[in-house]
Amino acid sequence: MKPLPSETAASAGWDLDAIVADLRRSREVLHNIRHKGSVRELPSRRALAEVVEHLSAALFPTHFGATDLTDESIDYFVGASLGQALSALAEQIRRGLRFGPAQVEAETGLEAKAAEITRTFAHQLPDIRALLVSDLQAAYEGDPAATSFAEILLSYPGVVAVLHYRLAHALHRLGVPFLARLISKIAHSQTGIDIHPAAEIGSGFFIDHGTGVVIGETAIIGNHVRLYHSVTLGAKRFAVDETGALIKGKPRHPIVEDDVVIYAGATVLGRITIGRGAVIGGNAWVTQDVAPGAVLLKAASD
Repeated sequence: MKPLPSETAASAGWDLDAIVADLRRSREVLHNIRHKGSVRELPSRRALAEVVEHLSAALFPTHFGATDLTDESIDYFVGASLGQALSALAEQIRRGLRFGPAQVEAETGLEAKAAEITRTFAHQLPDIRALLVSDLQAAYEGDPAATSFAEILLSYPGVVAVLHYRLAHALHRLGVPFLARLISKIAHSQTGIDIHPAAEIGSGFFIDHGTGVVIGETAIIGNHVRLYHSVTLGAKRFAVDETGALIKGKPRHPIVEDDVVIYAGATVLGRITIGRGAVIGGNAWVTQDVAPGAVLLKAASD
């Protein structure tokens, strides 16, 4: 008979009981980092990845759903996908509410609030899909290599990242920023594109190629903006209080107005404005405002 793991450990002389006890003391006494010192029940990235998978299938069933859907079966499939997604999402929201700005303490309060947020989010899905279709249209019009919407939806990492962002942004606005951040990190791990869910991004947004793009928390991006790979919309400096601690949430990322194109490797830092229709050349370093319609092919800083 194969020995149990504990028997193997004991025979190896690892002294697991002492190590386990020391780890408990670290967790519970010396180095407790749990939220409020007690919250053990965390949202699950794995569960959220499945939620996004089911939501994607509901939004674009012939692309992310079953391969044999018909006009008669497609609505049933969408309903089933939504049912799975929303039930799982409500549980994750319940867990995430403990970490939100308006924390609810009672378990019954958590469940009711989670159900309310999930219901509101679900009714926003048609508008989210409309935004995503505008993003697909921008990709098709902005990339001469694109041959169809299906190709873009299934093979462009920028579209994957933006799909996750649109869902995460809606949840962030509904008061569950922890969940939103986890969804954005799922996309980051898949695509190499890091979009903070609090960023404000208009319609017709296209990230071409995409790897290495970073969009910060307080960035504001208008309509019909196109970014290429390795573009950073970041902060130039961080405000601190009188103790030297960082002040969180202060606007510190760029405002990019409508119809702007930012080419590969450009770094745009600080609360500056890139004017409507401007073009930022590749590898430019930009830390001051750019006038509407300007073409900037070299570094611009203050």
